Amino acid sequence: MLMLNPQYSAALLENEQPLPPIIALIGSDGSGKSTLSADLTRILGHERPVMSCYLGLGSGDLGRRIGQLPLIGQYLERVLTKRAKTTRSPGEKIPGPLTALVVYGFSILRYLRFRRMQRARQQGYTIVTDRFPQVEIPGMCDGPGLSVARPGNRFVAALARRERALYEKMAEVWPSLVIRLDIDPETAHSRKPDHDLGLLKAKAETITRLRFGAAPIISVDARKSYNEVLKRVVDLCKKKLT
Repeated sequence: MLMLNPQYSAALLENEQPLPPIIALIGSDGSGKSTLSADLTRILGHERPVMSCYLGLGSGDLGRRIGQLPLIGQYLERVLTKRAKTTRSPGEKIPGPLTALVVYGFSILRYLRFRRMQRARQQGYTIVTDRFPQVEIPGMCDGPGLSVARPGNRFVAALARRERALYEKMAEVWPSLVIRLDIDPETAHSRKPDHDLGLLKAKAETITRLRFGAAPIISVDARKSYNEVLKRVVDLCKKKLT
């Protein structure tokens, strides 16, 4: 059965012009999402209004910055990493209300960025995103952070429900085109040596299972040279926009 993006269906029923497209770049760390989104926004911006939107959490980069603090930085980073791993592990218990509040707070920030993206789109901007939230696979690859491990108490359980509701709301918006930047974990780790190889392997496997509703997904080999990848991505986007 043919599935239509609900946004476009509503626009057609109301006899309105469809909203400008959302081009979502997804992929493991080290696949080049951030650099590509910036260059893609600049190139497409010569022909139409385009806005780049970062829809990740930013928690990993924050943890690595904390690790660079003098004296206690590395200790704090180890504690945060351990708690984050526990939170996304099935069968484990979320390590306390404070951890749950931090995870929920990052999800709120993501939701606010998502709302800003929606407003820009309604104003006529084509959107290029670095990452895209999903509700299919919690705990990884931009899914809900509190829906994997056991909550432990009613307060944390309530936060998990509220967080999941945010992700379900964001998942109602389908990208017009998803470009999946495929890269093997070893190559990704060579580009991002400060990232955990085991986590990179898990992300690489998980990303291939994401569907984003019924959004069209095209794979691009991100192991190739940056110029080759950029040319391929630009060509795909221009084809979608014509």
